[in-house]
Amino acid sequence: MVPCLLNIDAGEYPDEPEALFELAHLVSIACGGHAGDVASMGRVLALCKRLGTRAGAHPSFADREGFGRRALEVPPAELEQSVFEQVQTLAEVAARAGVPIGYVKPHGALYHAADRDDALAAAVVRGSARALGGPFHLVGPAGGALARAAEARSLPFAREGFADRGVRPDGSLVPRGSPGALVTDPAIAAARARELARSGSVDTICVHADTPGSLAIARAVREELDAAAR
Repeated sequence: MVPCLLNIDAGEYPDEPEALFELAHLVSIACGGHAGDVASMGRVLALCKRLGTRAGAHPSFADREGFGRRALEVPPAELEQSVFEQVQTLAEVAARAGVPIGYVKPHGALYHAADRDDALAAAVVRGSARALGGPFHLVGPAGGALARAAEARSLPFAREGFADRGVRPDGSLVPRGSPGALVTDPAIAAARARELARSGSVDTICVHADTPGSLAIARAVREELDAAAR
């Protein structure tokens, strides 16, 4: 079985436990749109370098007040430039740190908006490609506009699932703020990860650093993914 990798969305708060970065295969780093600055990017990249964790960019709508979780009406050209600026900033910090940026995963509302809209998805890919100047993986839901945008540019695409988020019967995430939106029980998150990994339907599973109990959740999920890969 091809290993299913644990990714952590991070670089958003100064008190994220270092152990999260040890457990993660991939760390998606906030790069200024919803959170993060040059100092936080440098801190996370230094941890990635020391621990051997792969680093990626986590751009969003430019909405720090709403933490990138509000859907904004942004023309594709404007979004492309915003994503370019965010990813370029991270790429510059990463180059100084000697850490490659291997993938891009949109954050929050942008993740969902771009996966529904081919023009927005293409803008995310164009902005990221301009910033990185070379091939990269794009991370997103299976079968949507982000996957199509990656295919159009001959970019590898990683299908993502979530261990710490509730899922509706149609497979969409329960909106934040609604009952059942967050999974905070490590055993339930681990069972979800086990189901996803064994299904072969995803390539990577996310745990958010700001989910309550994220360290215990990530540890339980990593154990399941390691077991599934044996």
